[in-house]
Amino acid sequence: MSSPAIATVIKMMESLSEDVQERVAEHLREYLEDLQDELKWNKSFNKTQQQLIASAQSAKREIAEGLAKPMNYEKL
Repeated sequence: MSSPAIATVIKMMESLSEDVQERVAEHLREYLEDLQDELKWNKSFNKTQQQLIASAQSAKREIAEGLAKPMNYEKL
């Protein structure tokens, strides 16, 4: 079952030549892959947000207590 938006896109694509349809389809595939990646990233970020907040608070506390040391990027 397709939505009215999908039906509109299909109708628009049907008016194009076959080679242009292929190019549009490829752009849509790439866009949808990017969108799915972004949705996965957002879901992953939301799962770990509390851990990130706790880590940031811990780092801030260590800095305030003078326990933090500057990072030596040469040793990485």
